Amino acid sequence: MTRRGWLGISIAFGCWAADPSQQVLDLVADAAGSLSAGDAAGFLKAFDRAMPGYERLRQNVMGLVALGEVRSAIEAQEDEGNDQRRQVQFLWTLQILAGPSARVTTRREQAVSCTVEKQAGKWRITKLEPVDFFAPIPPR
Repeated sequence: MTRRGWLGISIAFGCWAADPSQQVLDLVADAAGSLSAGDAAGFLKAFDRAMPGYERLRQNVMGLVALGEVRSAIEAQEDEGNDQRRQVQFLWTLQILAGPSARVTTRREQAVSCTVEKQAGKWRITKLEPVDFFAPIPPR
């Protein structure tokens, strides 16, 4: 077998045997990174569109990104579950720079709870509380 063949098998096995906790952390970290990049669509990819409150979340995030620069960071606090469903909690921090020349800065920090489920082989957030943590705020 060629070196490339072994590498492909190693990568495939690594993905298959990956730790569900790490996969969920990566999912939420990627969502937070998308929000920091101003990519609302990228943020929303982490969510199941059938999630209760999804439309409100979508509107909130679109409005939040429209305000200006958003810096988003997470810190894992709790993680329970199995390889199909996990309950996780993050301390989520948002720093919102809005207004002319991004002079108005607002900082939010709150525990955000998520239910994350594997759907068709991919992790998706199926519940998020509180959805209004991501609501836009008017510049002062």
